[in-house]
Amino acid sequence: MAGKPIKAQVKLQLEAGKATAAPPVGSTLGPHGINLPGFVKQFNEATAKDAGLVIPVVVTIYGDRTFDFVLKTPPAAILIKKELGLKSGSKKPNTDKVGKITRDQIRKIAEQKMVDLNAASIEAAMSMIAGAARSMGVEVVG
Repeated sequence: MAGKPIKAQVKLQLEAGKATAAPPVGSTLGPHGINLPGFVKQFNEATAKDAGLVIPVVVTIYGDRTFDFVLKTPPAAILIKKELGLKSGSKKPNTDKVGKITRDQIRKIAEQKMVDLNAASIEAAMSMIAGAARSMGVEVVG
């Protein structure tokens, strides 16, 4: 859709396969005049396989009220919680640890997130994921 004037770009984080036209989608995208049911349907179809995860999405809205959207990988904290089966991170991450994560698990998450990270190598991406884990109160072992 190159050539159309871009009216706005909106970033949202929505649960995969469960978007509705209610807030935050309706209140964020509604003022731009796009077809909300159309967006919701397309987003839910595109994310149905990732049910249970929160998916960041960047919606580009054009002057003629059409739109495109790009799905990103889930946030590192969500992937860490899923990998370890945690409900939430620690309220006091420096003192209260909620779990342990291995280097292999960190590598798996880093490989999944690599496309959205500003990292030159898998080792740099692993370092970012390990930092996110530590800030959640997850101990990095191995």
